[in-house]
Amino acid sequence: MSSPREITELQLTGMTCVACAARIEKVLNRMPEVSATVNLATEKARIEFDQQNTDLAALIAAVQRAGFDAHPVRDFAVEKQERAAAYQHERQKFIISLLLTAPLLMEMVYMLPVWETHSHGLLPLWLQGLLATPVQFWIGKRFFVGAWHSLRGGGANMDVLVALGTSAAYFLSCAVLLFKLDHPVYFEASATIITLVLLGKLLEARAKGNASAALEALINLQPKLAHVERDGEMVDVAVAEVNLGDIFLVRPGESVPVDGLVLEGSSSIDEAMLTGESMPREKHPDDKVFTATINQRGLLKCRAIAVGKQTQLAAIIRLVGQAQGSKAPIQKLADKIASIFVPVVVAIAIVTFIVWWALGSDFATALINAVSVLVISCPCALGLATPTAVVVATGRAASAGILVKNATALEHAHKLAVLIVDKTGTLTTGKPTVTDMLPAAGSTSEQLLQIAASMAQGSTHPLSRALLSKAQAQNVSLTPSTSFSELSGSGLSAEIAGTTYLLGSPAFIASKNVVLNEPAILALQQQGKTVIAVASGTNLLGCIALADTLRDSSANAVTRLNKMGIRVVMLSGDNAATAQAIAKQVGITEFRAEVLPQDKAEHVGSFKAQGQLVGMVGDGINDAPALAAADVSFAMRSGSDIAIESADITLMRNDLMSVVDAIDLSHVALAKIRQNLFFAFVYNILGIPLAALGMLNPVIAGAAMAMSSVSVVSNALLLKRWQPYKK
Repeated sequence: MSSPREITELQLTGMTCVACAARIEKVLNRMPEVSATVNLATEKARIEFDQQNTDLAALIAAVQRAGFDAHPVRDFAVEKQERAAAYQHERQKFIISLLLTAPLLMEMVYMLPVWETHSHGLLPLWLQGLLATPVQFWIGKRFFVGAWHSLRGGGANMDVLVALGTSAAYFLSCAVLLFKLDHPVYFEASATIITLVLLGKLLEARAKGNASAALEALINLQPKLAHVERDGEMVDVAVAEVNLGDIFLVRPGESVPVDGLVLEGSSSIDEAMLTGESMPREKHPDDKVFTATINQRGLLKCRAIAVGKQTQLAAIIRLVGQAQGSKAPIQKLADKIASIFVPVVVAIAIVTFIVWWALGSDFATALINAVSVLVISCPCALGLATPTAVVVATGRAASAGILVKNATALEHAHKLAVLIVDKTGTLTTGKPTVTDMLPAAGSTSEQLLQIAASMAQGSTHPLSRALLSKAQAQNVSLTPSTSFSELSGSGLSAEIAGTTYLLGSPAFIASKNVVLNEPAILALQQQGKTVIAVASGTNLLGCIALADTLRDSSANAVTRLNKMGIRVVMLSGDNAATAQAIAKQVGITEFRAEVLPQDKAEHVGSFKAQGQLVGMVGDGINDAPALAAADVSFAMRSGSDIAIESADITLMRNDLMSVVDAIDLSHVALAKIRQNLFFAFVYNILGIPLAALGMLNPVIAGAAMAMSSVSVVSNALLLKRWQPYKK
C-alpha cells in the first residue's frame, strides 16, 4: 500500500535570481520521496511529499540550510501586507543609498576625458570613502549575507557576483587612499552599482506585483458579509460563518456570498468574473448562483450548497495559483544554464583580469574590467523570462473564462495538430428535446412516451432527462420500474408492471431481433436527429426522435481552428447518418460515429500513435478517460457540472470559441517567452564580451544588469493586452 502523499506550497524569502531558485529546488528534490518546483516570479515552492518520510518542518529546515527562508503560504491579504512593508523598507534604503551616491556620481562626469584634472576628481578621497562605506557595508549588507548563504549551501547566485564586483572596486579604492597611490579610485563604481541593483529590484518587485494582479483581483472578489436566516430572522454574518444548507438573501446590486441554489425569486446575474461573458444570465428557482457574481435586479432567496474552499471561486483561485506556480517545459534550458552560470562568469572574470594584466595593463584596469564582467552577468533576466510570462498569461486567461491548470498545457496548446471534439455538450448545448414520436401499430404516442419516460427515471443521460421533461410537459403519469439496468452508450432495460422493456439506439434494439422501420429512422437521422427505440421482447413499441441544439459559435470556432491548421475530428455516440448531418452543419469533414464513452480514449490514442500532438474537448464528466489520454485536454463547464480540475484547461463559457482563444493565447504567450529568453541570452552574449574587452564601465554594466530584469518583466506584462476573439 502506497504511503499518503501531500501537496503543499511554501512562500520563500531571500531569493535574488534563478540560481537561488535552482538551488532550493535541488535541495528539496534530494529529500526522500519529495518532488518540488520553485517559481522565481511568484517566490513559491510547490512540493509533493510522502507524509511518512517528511513533514513540513523538515521541508522548511532544508530550505533554511540552503541559505534561504520559508513559511507556509498565509492568507493573501497578510502576504500582501508583508510584501508592501518589505517594499517600503527597501525603498527607504534605496533613497538613502541614492543620497549617499549622488555626490559620487559627480566624479563620473568629472573623470571624463574632456576634463583636464587630477584623477582623483572633485571630492577629497577621504570624503568619497566616507560616502561609499555605508553604501557598501550597510545598504549592501544583503548581498554579502546572500552570497555567504549561497556559498555555504554549495551554490553561487547573483549576490556572489555583486559582492565580488563591488568589493573589488571598493577595496582597490581603499588601497589607493591608504597607500596614497597615483591611481584612480572607484568608490563611485561600487556605490553606484549597489544603488542601481537596488533600483532594479524595486522596479522588478513592482512589475512582478502587476503580473499577479489577475489573481489578486479574483481574491478581492470574495464577499465579506452574507444575509443569513438564523432562528427565523435575517442577520448579517461573516461569509466564513455561512454553513452548508443555510438560507441566505441576495439583494439587488449585491454579490452572491457563497454558491447556492435559488429557492425564491428571479433575477439576472452578472457572471463575467467566472466566464468572461459580459451578458448577464437569468436566474430562477432551482438555478445555481455562484460566489462573487453580482445580482443586478430582483431579490433572491437561496440555499447554500458550497462554502469556503468548496465554492467555484475558491476552485478558480486555487487553479490559477497552481498554474502560476508551475513550470513550463521551455524553462528547462534556462534552468540548466543557471546551474553553471555564476561559476562560469567568475571564471571568465578571472581570465579577463589575468589577460589584461598579462598584456601590460595596470592592476587597476585589469581589475575593473573583471568587475564589469561580474556585474553585468546577473542571471535574473534569464530566470524571470518564462515564469513571469506564465503568471501574466494564466491570469489574463482566467479573466476571459479560461482556466489553465499548468504551464505545460499553456505551452503545448498552440502546437496541437489534431483536436478531437465530443459532439454532445461541446458542439451542441447538451440539452436535447423530443421532436418526433413514431408509435408502432397497436401503440399510441402517449403509451410510448409513458414507457420510455418511466424507464428513464433511473438514468442521468441527457436523452433520459429529455424524455422526462417531455412527459412532464404533457402531464403523462409515470409508472415505477424495477430491475433497472443501463448499458453505457447502448440503452436501458427495466421491468414495468411485470413486463421487461428495452430502450436504446436502433442498432441496440435491432440486435435483440426486433424489426425496425429503417427508412423512417434513416430519414430522421439525416436531419441530424437522434433516434431511440422502445421494445418489449421482439415487439417494437415505437421510436422517438430527439434533437440537440448546436451552440451558436460552434461553426465559427471550427472555421477558425481549420485556419489555424488544426485538424478537427468529431466523436459521437450517434449513428453515421446523424453524426454526418451534425458534422456537416458545423463544417467538420472528419468524424467517428457510434463511439461508446469508454472507447473515446482509444481514438485519442490512435491519433497520438501517428506522432501528432492531440487535444480533446469534452464535458469533463463522461469524457474523463479521453481527456486524460490527450496531450492537452479542454473541459466544458457544462451547466451545473463543474469540471474545473478534471482537465488541463477548463472553459467556463461552455463555448468552443474558448478553445480558439486558449490556443491563440498559448501562441501569444510562447512568443513572449521566446522574446524574453532571446533578450536574456543576447544580453549576456553581448554584455560579457564587451565587459571583458574593457568597453563597459562598471557603473554602466550595473545599470544594464539592473534594467535587464525590468525589461523582461515589462515585456511579459504586455500579455495583458491580449483579448479573446470577439464574436
